Amino acid sequence: MEINNFIDSNKQRFIDELIDLLRIPSVSADSKFKDDVAKAANFLKDKLLAAGADLAEIHETAGHPVVYGEKIIDPQLPTVLVYGHYDVQPADPYELWDSPPFDPLIKDERIYARGACDDKGQMYMHIKAFEAMTSTNSLACNMKFMIEGEEEVGSDNLEHFVRENKDKLNADVILISDTSIISNDNPSITVGLRGLSYLEVEVTGPNRDLHSGVYGGAVANPINTLCEMISSLKDENGHITIPGFYDKVEELTKDERNALNEAPFDLASYKKELDIDQIHGEDGYTTLERVGVRPTLDVNGIWGGYIGEGAKTVLPSKAHAKISMRLVPNQDSEEITKLFTEHFKSLAPESVKVKVTPHHGGQPAVTKTDSIAYKAASKAFEDAWGKTPIPTRDGGSIPIVAMFKSELGLNTVLMGFGLDSDAIHSPNESYGIFNYIKGIETIVLFHQHFARLKKIE
Repeated sequence: MEINNFIDSNKQRFIDELIDLLRIPSVSADSKFKDDVAKAANFLKDKLLAAGADLAEIHETAGHPVVYGEKIIDPQLPTVLVYGHYDVQPADPYELWDSPPFDPLIKDERIYARGACDDKGQMYMHIKAFEAMTSTNSLACNMKFMIEGEEEVGSDNLEHFVRENKDKLNADVILISDTSIISNDNPSITVGLRGLSYLEVEVTGPNRDLHSGVYGGAVANPINTLCEMISSLKDENGHITIPGFYDKVEELTKDERNALNEAPFDLASYKKELDIDQIHGEDGYTTLERVGVRPTLDVNGIWGGYIGEGAKTVLPSKAHAKISMRLVPNQDSEEITKLFTEHFKSLAPESVKVKVTPHHGGQPAVTKTDSIAYKAASKAFEDAWGKTPIPTRDGGSIPIVAMFKSELGLNTVLMGFGLDSDAIHSPNESYGIFNYIKGIETIVLFHQHFARLKKIE
């Protein structure tokens, strides 16, 4: 009761602090925001100290810094390591936002801003839960924080930081809030994440842009060729045609598929929310299966030639595309990247040259539901939400989960509070105030239950 009273009495301050953090345009992908990324790191360092951390420091990397904090109350107690990220996706295209992405707006009990849910809102819940516990002298576990600034660009320097700081990061479990729940009426815990292979392709034809009247029909158009090559990467059934792509895909049993599809899902509402008339995907699988346990291949961006105002009849020299593949258990990111590269180059006619540049990737991960940490998370949801959470597979990727297991030997609990309707990575991203505050309450309960279950282990 004392903790809940503290959270309730400080609710507006917690919201105001999150809004201050959201005002910082910490876009890791764009170098013009480098100073803002550093500003966000310093903001978090100060807030960790204010919340009761005995130590909070900024670790510089070859890219953006990692913020580390800790409070060790008793070496005999279990230690929870919280991971999150303070960098955000680019807000482009700005013109599609109903309000400026870095000028947070509260509307209909939701906070609209880039990073509101992914991951500033969800990450900051842990700092406020930590403050609530330290302020009421009810901290049940030792706590450590590792908050990075490069998740949205592949966490390129995090593995090096982890390897160099294994003793500092010693813990019993890693807790992450960077996923979603089914709905506010149906809480869930993510137990599976897809991996990722992300690449950029370039197709080059003539040595310069050409007049489409003088040369059109006689010289290969790289944009046309690129579109034909991409189109051939899937067949009429939505099946990816790269040789060897499915060789290691884990096929679920009938019972496993049935269990997955028991999760509440309203297809009509799904289509209405997205303003689509029909769903689309690999034949033979439901929507929940397509986004949770099946691999994908998608074009994330494509460009070339003239795209300015008016007309310019040009046959372009180059065409480009960014392509991502979401991977499922047993698929290896590096192997899939190699298979894609070899196959895509083989598709090219002699009239063009092809370059494939891998960007970043990560391995898929599945977490156990019989661990003490999962049981503590489940009990926390039960207490706070009044319902037992449903274990689900998430279509997104958090590549560092597999890395934490291999480098630190630690399992991860993916205790997210976002909703699919939060529009992460899209214009008008938002996060519900209910989810933000209820998330803080649930995180507090996790620590209490985890400490109790570890004690009787």
